Amino acid sequence: MNLPMNAQAKPIHRERRLELRELLEALLTDGLIQPQQARELMVKLEAHGGKVQHPLLTLAECQWPHPKDPGRKLSMEVLVQWLAQRVDLQYLRIDPLSIDVTKVTAVVPYAYAARSRILPIKVSQSEITIATCEPFLREWERDLAPVIKQKIIRVLANPQDIERYLLEFYALARSVKASENERAAQSSISNVQNLEQLIELGRSGKLDANNQHVVAIVDWLMQYAFDQRASDIHLEPRRDVGNIRFRIDGILHDVYQIPATVMMAVTSRIKILARMDVAEKRKPQDGRVKMRTPSGKEVELRGSSLPTAFGEKLVLRIFDPEVLVKDFAQLGFGSADERSWREMIEQPHGIILVTGPTGSGKTTTLYSTLKHLSTSAVNVCTIEDPIELVEPAFNQMQVNPTINLNFADGVRALLRQDPDIIMVGEIRDLETSEIAVQSALTGHLVLSTLHTNDASSAIVRLLDLGVPSYLIKATLIGVVAQRLLRKLCPHCKRATEVTADRWQEVIGNWSLPRPAQIYEAVGCLECRETGYLGRSGIYEIMRMSDHLHEHIRKDTEFLALRHAAFKHGLVPLRVAGFQKVVEGVTTIEEVLALTPA
Repeated sequence: MNLPMNAQAKPIHRERRLELRELLEALLTDGLIQPQQARELMVKLEAHGGKVQHPLLTLAECQWPHPKDPGRKLSMEVLVQWLAQRVDLQYLRIDPLSIDVTKVTAVVPYAYAARSRILPIKVSQSEITIATCEPFLREWERDLAPVIKQKIIRVLANPQDIERYLLEFYALARSVKASENERAAQSSISNVQNLEQLIELGRSGKLDANNQHVVAIVDWLMQYAFDQRASDIHLEPRRDVGNIRFRIDGILHDVYQIPATVMMAVTSRIKILARMDVAEKRKPQDGRVKMRTPSGKEVELRGSSLPTAFGEKLVLRIFDPEVLVKDFAQLGFGSADERSWREMIEQPHGIILVTGPTGSGKTTTLYSTLKHLSTSAVNVCTIEDPIELVEPAFNQMQVNPTINLNFADGVRALLRQDPDIIMVGEIRDLETSEIAVQSALTGHLVLSTLHTNDASSAIVRLLDLGVPSYLIKATLIGVVAQRLLRKLCPHCKRATEVTADRWQEVIGNWSLPRPAQIYEAVGCLECRETGYLGRSGIYEIMRMSDHLHEHIRKDTEFLALRHAAFKHGLVPLRVAGFQKVVEGVTTIEEVLALTPA
């Protein structure tokens, strides 16, 4: 049997689909598999009558080791890249977040795209990029050429991705279009001329949130967010369209734009799921949604609505239940930091504070700590605003301003519930701080958060609130300041050298040995060209001691307190970040951007 593809010469091929036998011969020729492997696969397929699927799928399922790259396998992506080189096509890894679904689904009908196994990827004024998994089928290109004025660029992509996104994108586009058409007669936005009319349209509530197309859009949106590792979903109404964005690794990404009328229906549908008042569009509201990920895990989402000029803006924060089972090392604690943190939380009574800006992982640290401390021998109670993650091992209460239930009143109530450990969501005022101190004095372990930039500032903040210095000395066990740094993508990070002058410039007076090499962010499809994938915590732990107590008084100066903490072992956030740089976890630029000088 002649080899149909040749790496040196590219003969003209007849129109046909890829065949398993010719791919096996090409792999044999390139030395990627052994004859015995090819024979065993063919025998196996013949015994089972053969599989009706793309031959690349059949090959990828074998999970053969890569003979030229130890440790890797002949996975689907490796096979597609190999085939792209052989047939002289550009390889493309499809990133769904970079695709304008509305534009690409308007290029060709779904039935034709599915039959030809193609998926439009990018549309511009001069070019249309179309992904295919059948490099020898060109009939579709000849059919589209007279209809499409732009130049057609063919690329080779994973057949699984093409099949999946064909279904998802076209189904979404159909749902949006059908929903828009059904509402055109009820609330056409094209005739609205001014801001007042737009606001009235948003208040009208004429859109059916239970329509099957709206339900399909919301279901797709949720599942898509889980699949893309999003931490937040933003639905933002604008004059003519609604923007949907995902926050991934701390960065917002545009996902989709839908007509304004459909956005109203989608917002109403989510409000129903979150048990919000659908009719109330003038006040901010909070709610919760419980969903399941594609893998079957149960996930909670906290919803927040906000009235804006063009309708209600919704943000859904996704809480990963695996947070509760992560150990401290997985959160980012180094061995020394973990040891200090464990010694602090194992104290029988006192106050432990976790500080940092919004989105720095304070709640994650507290929940993981409470899960670690929660046993059948202790009573763990929390008061939060709102309850972010429901955990059966805790007794959780939510503040409710409408009935005058604030943090201070909640803690007073909890003290009558025989607690051992109390978590206060946030210390915001003198009343809450006083009741937290009193709880610590009466034999309870209290954990709470403050919004300060570093650990030393927490003490100054307590003094500013009016807490007497002698009570701080008597109750405070320690303070932890933290940040979340983006981790370098392991698929594309690149080693580089750092000069002695540059290293000394960034670390200042701290003695941190210059590493032989550090890594820089590059960007690939795995990390959406950002160079980062995932996040890790860094921590500044300040444990109280007699030496620090000497500097805590009514007229305490922040700099004097911080310098005293440095002398007695405090490692600032920036230095903790540079330790992550030395370990190859992140970059100098990321540390400088997210930590205080």
